[in-house]
Amino acid sequence: MKITEHFEKSKGETLVSFEVLPPLKGGSMQTIFDTLDPLMEFKPPFIDVTYHREEFLYNKRESGYYEKVAIRKRPGTVGICASIMHRYGVDAIPHLICGGFSKEETENALIDLAFLGIDNVLALRGDARKFETKFIPHPEGNRFAVDLVNQTKDMNEGVYLDCNIENGAKTNFCIGVAGYPEKHFESPNLNLDMHYLKAKVDAGASYIVTQMFFDNQKYFDFVDACRAAGINVPIVPGIKPVTKKYQLNSIPRNFFINMPDDLVASVSKADTAEKIQQAGIEWCVHQSKELKKAGVPCLHYYTMGDTDIIKRIIQSV
Repeated sequence: MKITEHFEKSKGETLVSFEVLPPLKGGSMQTIFDTLDPLMEFKPPFIDVTYHREEFLYNKRESGYYEKVAIRKRPGTVGICASIMHRYGVDAIPHLICGGFSKEETENALIDLAFLGIDNVLALRGDARKFETKFIPHPEGNRFAVDLVNQTKDMNEGVYLDCNIENGAKTNFCIGVAGYPEKHFESPNLNLDMHYLKAKVDAGASYIVTQMFFDNQKYFDFVDACRAAGINVPIVPGIKPVTKKYQLNSIPRNFFINMPDDLVASVSKADTAEKIQQAGIEWCVHQSKELKKAGVPCLHYYTMGDTDIIKRIIQSV
C-alpha cells in the first residue's frame, strides 16, 4: 500500500513508524528482528530502511604502497525490506540515494523493488563520503534528489533509460523526499531550501519526512512555510530521543541542528546514564504528545537500535 493511502485510511489518526539501519557487513538479519519485534505491538503501517553508499579504505600491500578499496559497510537494504514485509506483513520503504550509483544501477534497483511488490521509496541525494568536503555524484548517476524523483516518476510512466524499450511496464511507486525544518546545511537560507523542496514535490514526490528536530516550533514553522510555498503533501516529523550526554555535541555537529536550552540543561545536569536517558525520554515524550495533539500524520522514530527507549516513549504517548 502507498504511504499516502495509509494516511488516508487513518482518517486523521496519528500513525507510528520506524526507521532502521542495515547491520554492518557480517551481521545478521536477526539484529533487525531484535529491534523490530518489540515494537510491532504499536502496529506501524510502514518501516523505513536506510541505504548507505560505498566508502573507501586503504589497504597496505607488501610493496609498502596502499591500495584504495571501495566497500559498502551496510549492504542489504533491498533484502531487508523483503524480509520485513514477509515477517511482519507491513510495508517497507527502502531509501534510494544518488551517491555511488549510476542511473542504470538505480533503474535496475527500482525494477527489483517493483518485482518484490514494494510500493514506496524515499528519494535522497545522500551524504558526501567521509573525508570529502562536498558531495560528489557518480559520473553517470543522478546529481540531486530531484533527479532521482524524476527518474522514478519516469518509470512510473513506463519510460526507461533505453529508448528502444516500447510499452515498458509501468511501476507504481509512491515517492517520499526529505525536508529540513532547520534547512539543509548546504543551503544558504531557508527560502532557497524551500525552493528546492518544492521542486521535488512538483517533480512527483507525494510526502515529506523531516530531518530530526528537538524544538517542535521549528517543525510547525516549517509546515507553515511549506503551505505558503504551495507544498500541500503530508509532512511527517522525524523524531529521535537523546540518550547519551555526548549527543548534545555530536547531533548538532553531524546533523546541523540546534538543541533547545532546556533540553541541554536537563541532560547536562544528569549525573548517571539512567538519568540522562530519562531526561531524553521525557523530552521526546513531550515532543511526541504535542505533535500528536497537532494532528501530524505520523510520528516517525529514528530507532538507531534504541528499542527499549523507543518503546517506553510510545507507551507514554
